[in-house]
Amino acid sequence: MKYSAALALLLSISTLQAGILSPDTSGGKVRCVYSGTEGNCVEPALDSSHQLVITVFGQGVAPTVTASPAQAYALAKRAALADGYRQIAERIKGVHIEGQDSIKNMMLQRSIVRTSVDAMVRGANVMDTTFKDGLCEVELEIVLSYSQFSQ
Repeated sequence: MKYSAALALLLSISTLQAGILSPDTSGGKVRCVYSGTEGNCVEPALDSSHQLVITVFGQGVAPTVTASPAQAYALAKRAALADGYRQIAERIKGVHIEGQDSIKNMMLQRSIVRTSVDAMVRGANVMDTTFKDGLCEVELEIVLSYSQFSQ
């Protein structure tokens, strides 16, 4: 079980959105942008002298059967927002990973990995929305301060 949990952790880390960490000299903010698999993101520390700005890109696909193009856009945008909120929650609260392996005759029969996150996201702002070829991408940004977590 220890090995399956470690494997699940490694697999989930590789699938998390990678990012770029860059200090922003204006206003004492630290920016961490998660936008794909390129690059490595070092987890920034939230201290009392800085604010942390997290930017994520949520994606949603329009269903193939809709009553109108407007409905397809609205549904894809809603899915993209949900994906963006999930990514923010994962970055702030972390991901709970549960794994289970079934072994018979020294061979792996079945491997199950479940991930979940339980958080409330408040104060995220939609920065940009694009819709092209049935794919909606929403850029969400949230600013965190030390005082929000020190209470």
